[in-house]
Amino acid sequence: MVAFRYLRARNAQRSISVIAGFSFLGIVLGVAALIVVMAVMNGFRHDLMDKMIGLNGHMFLQGVETPLTDYDAVAERVSKVPGVTLALPLVEGQAFASSPYGSSGALVRGIRGQDLARLPGVAGHVIQGSLDGFDSGRGVAVGTKLAEHLSLRVGDKVTIIAPHGAETPFGVTPRMKSYSVAAIFQIGMTTFDNTFIFMPLAEAQTFFNQDGEASVIEVYVADPDDMDAMRRAIEPAQQRPMIDTDWRQLNRSFFDVLAVESNVMFAILTLIMLVAALNIISGLIMLVQDKARAIAVLRTMGATRGSIMRIFLITGATIGFLGTAVGLVLGLLVAYNVEPIRKGLSWITGANLFPSEFYFLSQLPSRVEAHDVLAVVGLALFLSLAATIYPSWRAAKLDPVEALRYE
Repeated sequence: MVAFRYLRARNAQRSISVIAGFSFLGIVLGVAALIVVMAVMNGFRHDLMDKMIGLNGHMFLQGVETPLTDYDAVAERVSKVPGVTLALPLVEGQAFASSPYGSSGALVRGIRGQDLARLPGVAGHVIQGSLDGFDSGRGVAVGTKLAEHLSLRVGDKVTIIAPHGAETPFGVTPRMKSYSVAAIFQIGMTTFDNTFIFMPLAEAQTFFNQDGEASVIEVYVADPDDMDAMRRAIEPAQQRPMIDTDWRQLNRSFFDVLAVESNVMFAILTLIMLVAALNIISGLIMLVQDKARAIAVLRTMGATRGSIMRIFLITGATIGFLGTAVGLVLGLLVAYNVEPIRKGLSWITGANLFPSEFYFLSQLPSRVEAHDVLAVVGLALFLSLAATIYPSWRAAKLDPVEALRYE
């Protein structure tokens, strides 16, 4: 009762009330900002991993010593390894795609129709056309951004030019062939939607002069974070010399940068709560000085040092607890509605606040992780409680005789 009474400012305590208010706002903003930033960083990592790794596979098997002509047998053996969800052979090559309305570089992948229908990045993301009869050579599948750039629709013709074509007495000449667009897909990652073209495996083998061969076998696993164990299980199933590469080796620097940025942002935004905690200290010290005579009266009435200390601990902790609770609610509301808020701000300002060509993703991601929220709340409560210890101890140590001399 006494602690809550001290929180209600009178006219003579307006400065203390202002400091307490700023402390409260500082904790609210700190907690909310940390939750939102951590959610966005988690969203970036999850979406980028889901799209980058989901389309490119978790492990890549390339033949050495001899060409990879036994790709069907190797893929079948690897697909039977526990934990492997998909193993598919690919033929991959750089090419140039053109239409009557434009041209662009492209990455062409030859793949079997049954594998394309199961490919995590493409399956369920076909927005125009169909993959039915893909192996029969009815056409190719084109990314949505590339289709927009070339002004292509389902049924239109796209010309693909490979720099390494047929060998002639005058050297290697480029190979050029036109294909119908059978399907247009949208992965949601601008780089991929603007680059990829999928064609039947047999057609790609002929087009890139790799008859009967595959460039690589891509392997998808159920737990991509446990690649060391999966590598040990997959190697015996290969039964031939191969070069094994996994997603960590190809994308390590990229995801390491995201982790560093997340940690740095956490440290920077923690300073907001630290400043708020310092405001709690200064506000309680001023409150102790202002309530010195009241403390002396309480002590003479029989209040112990522990009681006095608890009064000011409750006073300071209440600010921290309320600030943390409000910040938690505000942070979760923003984190779960980041994309609508981003669209609203873009509409109000008339500016594109999240250009997909710079940030890889088509929308601002957000993913709230329980352990991050608990860490933020725990940090805020710890700083709030720690900030009350010294002023409360000082109030408890105040001598009643000396306190009665305060005006």
